[in-house]
This record gives sequence, structure tokens and C-alpha cells, in this order.
Amino acid sequence: MLEVATWKSHKNLFLNTLAFTVCFAAWMFNGVLVTFLVDNQVFNWGPVKIGWLFGIPVLTGSLFRLPAGMLTDKFGGKPVYGTLLILCAIPMYLLSKADSFTSFALCSFGFGMAGVSFSIGIAFTSVWYPRERQGTALGIFGAGNAGAALTTLLAPTMLNRLTNNGANIERWRDLPVYYALILAAMGVIFFIFSDNKKPASSGKTFVQMLTPLKHMRVWRFGLYYFLVFGCFVAFSQWLVPYFVNVYYLPLVTAGLFASMFSLPSGVIRALGGWMSDKFGGRQIMYWVLGASTVISLMVMVPKMEIQSPGRGVMAKRAGVVQAVTDKTVVVKELKATSEVLGEQPYPLNAKPTVMENFDDRMLILPGKQTWQEPVVKVGQTVKKKELLAKGVTRIYFQANVWIFAGLVLVLGTIWGIGKAAVYKLIPDYFPEEVGVVGGMVGVLGGLGGFVCPIVFGYLLEWTGVWTSCWMFMFVLSVVCLVSLHYVVQKMMKDKHPGDMRVFENN
Repeated sequence: MLEVATWKSHKNLFLNTLAFTVCFAAWMFNGVLVTFLVDNQVFNWGPVKIGWLFGIPVLTGSLFRLPAGMLTDKFGGKPVYGTLLILCAIPMYLLSKADSFTSFALCSFGFGMAGVSFSIGIAFTSVWYPRERQGTALGIFGAGNAGAALTTLLAPTMLNRLTNNGANIERWRDLPVYYALILAAMGVIFFIFSDNKKPASSGKTFVQMLTPLKHMRVWRFGLYYFLVFGCFVAFSQWLVPYFVNVYYLPLVTAGLFASMFSLPSGVIRALGGWMSDKFGGRQIMYWVLGASTVISLMVMVPKMEIQSPGRGVMAKRAGVVQAVTDKTVVVKELKATSEVLGEQPYPLNAKPTVMENFDDRMLILPGKQTWQEPVVKVGQTVKKKELLAKGVTRIYFQANVWIFAGLVLVLGTIWGIGKAAVYKLIPDYFPEEVGVVGGMVGVLGGLGGFVCPIVFGYLLEWTGVWTSCWMFMFVLSVVCLVSLHYVVQKMMKDKHPGDMRVFENN
């Protein structure tokens, strides 16, 4: 890494960020294209095949991050990044010729390699900046995540225009060609204008470069990144069916809400890098994991309507039922000698109807309704304390869509800050192995984007509750937070044992 940032540092950071934005937009391309083709019945693919076409680019772009990072440490970012961009343009172009699931899957495997651009860019950016500015620099680079939101926002409109809203459906094949041209052009620009630079560890063998992976710290960083990046990628796609099924929103509106989640998370990453430089990556991760735990807890309460037994009405004396209505039960009370004491009315709470369509209202807190329903008939003999009318309590929670969307937006933003904080910690502990360590952490984070939607699907099928995905987020956030706190406590005991004993005894 350099002692002082120069104009070359800033130029290469700009090129890295621009290339990463292009690559990330291509990496998420199937989410829009496959949905469009299935909706327009171009291909008759079921949920399983759709899931695989969504997941293949994410999987391949994650698995190859480690070797890509190692190659960057060995040869520098210019040849590796430029070659990647041009190579990914080839399967992207071939996607325009695909006419079956197999050909789509093979092309998706190819252009999915665009996802390894993250580990290349992280390693290449870190060598151009001093340690005290690496958090900011890596955060700015990570803002290229916004490429996912660009595809989500722009690609549907482009497909509609190219196909004349489905009238000329085969024109969908033009869009992969445009993406391929952009990838290839970015590769040429990178080769012409970027400057190559290698870290001090570039002379090591590949076996020596893998040495840092034996440290548990690398895997902890991977766990944190599994949450803040992997879950971010997963929810970028999962939120669309979530809004459609839970809040009955149109597909276009659901896509807009999903974009609101993903776009700020990418852009805010630059701020997260600056904050990590100023306050420290570990301190920022404390706040990120704590906030993720709290927000996941808040949104895991499902939109629901529960009907439960409530306060009923019992006879004060034995008698014979004389009249039964929705609002009252009249009982002719008798003494033990069958002597008539008189008629005793028992007022009932009638079933209300004012909240039948509570989805159309702006409700924030859970509400309830209570009423009583008669369980006796006219002429029936009842005993003392026998139930005349059963109580019913209805509890309803709207889980207001605007409040939910706001909390999800905040969570996406917090995860964006967390992504920068994780990659601030890597050069702090592994300054000469950023490519290898960053690549491994990127692999684990990328696998989160592949694994989480599958986990969400099984949880939904098992529980029947859409918010089961947030329950999983809550558990994962707690695990990460406890892991971080345990390590910090252990470090404090190792470095300041006397202070820790005083703290623990108070």
C-alpha cells in the first residue's frame, strides 16, 4: 500500500468503482430477464428452474472470488480486471442466442463470473491508499453495489421498449447484446487508462498466499459478511415476492420497493468506509450488528389476525332461558324450590363490524375487538355459573406497509455501512494479503446470497409464515453480535487483564 494517496490513486479508484458497477449490474441481470421471459410465456420454466437461473450467477461469482483475489495479489489488478470484463462479455452476448434452459444455465455460469470483480477491486484499491484512508476508499469502491439497483430499475423499462410491451417479444435478445457491449467497452477502458500495481506479497507462491486462511479471524469476517452482503443480495430478490404476497402490491410497485432497499445500501457504503476510518471498523460493526438484531426483531412479527376465547357471560342463578338476541340473554331465575324470582337480562357485547377491512386503514399498533356470542337456546334450563355466551377476542396487526418498507430501507442502509466496516478490518489485520483474505470473505458473503433464498423458501414452506425469513435474520444477527462481543472481551482480557478484573468485579 502507498504511504500517501496520489492522483493515480483517485483515478484507479474511479475506474475500479465504475467497472464494479458494470459488473454488479450484469451479475444481477437474470433476476429481471428470467422473470420477464417467464411472465411473457417465452419459456415455460417452473419455480425450480427459475431459482437455479437466479442462483447460478450468484454461486459462480462467489466461488471464484478467492482465486480471483489471489491472481490480483500475484499479477496486479489491471490485467486481471480487464481480462475478466472482456471474458464476461462473451457469455453475456451468447445469452442472446439461448433457446433452452441448458443454454441459459451455461451462459449464466459464464457471465456470473462478473461477481468476482469484487475481490479483484478490493485488492486493487487497497494497494493505492494508506491504511488510514483505506476504509473510505474501499467504501467508495463498494458503492458499485448500486449496479444491482440500476438493473432492477432500468432493465424492465428497456425490455418493454425493445419488445414494444411484448408485441415483438423476440427483441428481448437485444438487451444481453447491449450488456455485453458495455462489459467489453469497460474492459478496453480499463486496459487503456488504469495503472497496474502489486502488493509486497506478490512474490509469494500460491500456497504461501493461502496461509492467512488458517486464522479464525478470516472466517469470523466471512460470517459478518454473510449477513451484511449475502443477506443483502438475497433480499434484493426476495423482497419482490414478499411485497406481492404479504401486502398484495402490483409487481411494478413491489420492484420499486425492492429497489429502495438495494440502492441506498450500495451508495451508503462510501459513508460506511469513512465512518470506519474515523471510529474503527470494530466499533461500527457493533452498531451494525446491534441495529440488525433490533430491526429484525421488529419486522419478524407477522401481519396477522388472531381469534381467541375472551370474557364470557355466566348465569348468576339457575333458571330457564326466555329470550336470546345478539345483544342480550334473558333468564327466568328459579329458587331451589322452583319458585320464580323474576327475569334477569344479561347484556352482551354485539359483534362489531367497523374493522372488517382494516387493510385499507393506516394502523400502526396492534388492535383488538371483543364480543360475546350466545351458546344457549330459548327454553333451555341452565344452572348457576353455566355459560350463557362465549367471549371472543380478535387481535389484528396490520404490519403497515409504509412502516415495514421504512424499516427495511434502514436495515439495507445499515448493512451497507457494515459491508464497508468488514472490509476496513481486512487490511488492518492482513495488509499484504487483502486479495486472498478479501476473496475468501467475499466467497462466504456471496454464498449467503445463494443460500439464503433457499433457506427462506424452506422456512416459508415449513412455517407458512412469510416473516420466517426475518426470524432467521434475527438469529443470524444475534450469532454475529455474540461472536464479536466474545472476541472483544477476549482481546481486552489479553491486553488489559487488570482493567478487566476491576470491570468484572464491579
